[in-house]
Amino acid sequence: MSETIQDGKFVELTYKVTDKKSGHVLTKVEFPLGYVHGHNEILAPYVHKELEGKTVGNVIEVPIDGNQIYGARDESLVFTDHIENVPEEYRQVGTSILMENDKGQTRSFLVTRMDDETLTVDGNNPLCGREVVFTLEILTVRDATDDETKAGGTIGAQADVDPSLTRPV
Repeated sequence: MSETIQDGKFVELTYKVTDKKSGHVLTKVEFPLGYVHGHNEILAPYVHKELEGKTVGNVIEVPIDGNQIYGARDESLVFTDHIENVPEEYRQVGTSILMENDKGQTRSFLVTRMDDETLTVDGNNPLCGREVVFTLEILTVRDATDDETKAGGTIGAQADVDPSLTRPV
């Protein structure tokens, strides 16, 4: 009988996030993500709740309304400026820019559009206003070691690389 996900179990999984409307995969984690259930909430609380009781090999889908997590989209966080006012290193769609307001608060903005004359950044979370589906595949469920419990997840993970193949840089 295989173990089920519950408090104190070490869990490894992969996941992808798909936009429900368009079907596009927004993000995908192909390398196993390891955590200790009930000790390291690396995903949204209701995703953890949906994982409870599941076993190795289970694939679950959890629908998520981005507005419930991140709030409604705020158009006042979208700015367009003339391209010449933007430093070269930020002139690429997908670039993240950390900005600070006059109160010293920081927020990450993402370059979302660019043409020959203008550049647009958006401070909303990319999941705002979207309904997405988390698809999670459970790869490992076992008792966590004391060290993993203290760390909340995988410790000392190293790539399995033959040392004879490495070269100094």
